Amino acid sequence: MKPLEGYLVLDFCQYLSGPYAALRLADFGAHVWKVENPEGGDLYRSLNISNLRIDGDQPIFHAANRGKESLAVDLKDAAQRPMLEKLIGKADVMLVNYRPGVAKRLGLDYETVRALNPGIVYGSISGYGAEGPWASRSGQDLLAQSVSGLPFLNGNQNQPPLPMGVGVTDIVSGEQLVQGVLSGLYRKAVSGEGACVEVSLLEAALDIQFEGLTAFLNDGELPVRSAVHNANPYIGAPYGIYSTKNGYLAIAMTPIPGLGELLDCPALLAYQDSASWSDKRDEIKAILVGHLLGETTEHWLSLLEPADIWCANVQNWDQLLQTEGYRVLGMEQDAITGNGVPVRTLRCPIRIDGERYYNAKGAPKLGEHDAVYLDQVLRQE
Repeated sequence: MKPLEGYLVLDFCQYLSGPYAALRLADFGAHVWKVENPEGGDLYRSLNISNLRIDGDQPIFHAANRGKESLAVDLKDAAQRPMLEKLIGKADVMLVNYRPGVAKRLGLDYETVRALNPGIVYGSISGYGAEGPWASRSGQDLLAQSVSGLPFLNGNQNQPPLPMGVGVTDIVSGEQLVQGVLSGLYRKAVSGEGACVEVSLLEAALDIQFEGLTAFLNDGELPVRSAVHNANPYIGAPYGIYSTKNGYLAIAMTPIPGLGELLDCPALLAYQDSASWSDKRDEIKAILVGHLLGETTEHWLSLLEPADIWCANVQNWDQLLQTEGYRVLGMEQDAITGNGVPVRTLRCPIRIDGERYYNAKGAPKLGEHDAVYLDQVLRQE
């Protein structure tokens, strides 16, 4: 039995952050109703990110909404309000990711919802919080990354700020919302009292930078990216990714003299003082750049791995999927849509009591489960 079986979650969210949180709750066994606008539904269904459509929707929509059921509701239609309120009254959790003020205009703010269901755990994701001069700004991942300073940690010193190539603030804020919701459900189980959980993309972006920001808050010095193969501006040489004769090699924290001996690179033996590994990191990295090009990735790994040096082959997705290290994880699953179309995607990455959580239920078509809800839920009193 999955830990959230028997719980009802209402997902009023769009795009990635909120739906990702609802996805994880569904993975844990919750029954998730995705409440959508009848006119097109979640905008993620049609957002033009790729030319591929699977059963009419974008692959990213299927990835973030598998395991859910769709109920089409016009939130501005007063005639549908009684049905909506009955649904809210039955729910354990409700998730929204509107701009501040929108939920209140729709009558879906926490105070209104709590009056209908005092024990509900209400989760909200915004872009920049509910207060302050940025509250009304669009909560979009690239913009939140940019405001937070995160792009100034990526890329080399002579490059412009470089954002991460995934929706990191969307995903992390979704994970943080799940943490808060689970805490709220625990409180509800103990005391019967619900909770209002609030997170934002900006706060999520700041939280994943807490190490560097802590240093900055105490010394006031901005991080300086390495000019050569930067991977983390706070870590000295050899930390980075290097080209080899046939690919790429990642090397993490490693004493430079020992690395020089293993790689048969005498120039590195001059850096005996550990302080120089930071002070002269670009100088050291430049030596490695030239030296590592002389042999293949496999050659260097054959020297470094037996010595327990932190290193790795740098793989693209196609290479990764061919490895036994990936296959043994069993990360892939087929989610089957209501029309019987399989969507190859990933499972929940969390195991509980050794069990991997798979869910073959695909993402729903817009309003696919309206009749199920009306016939089997609303009429059951």
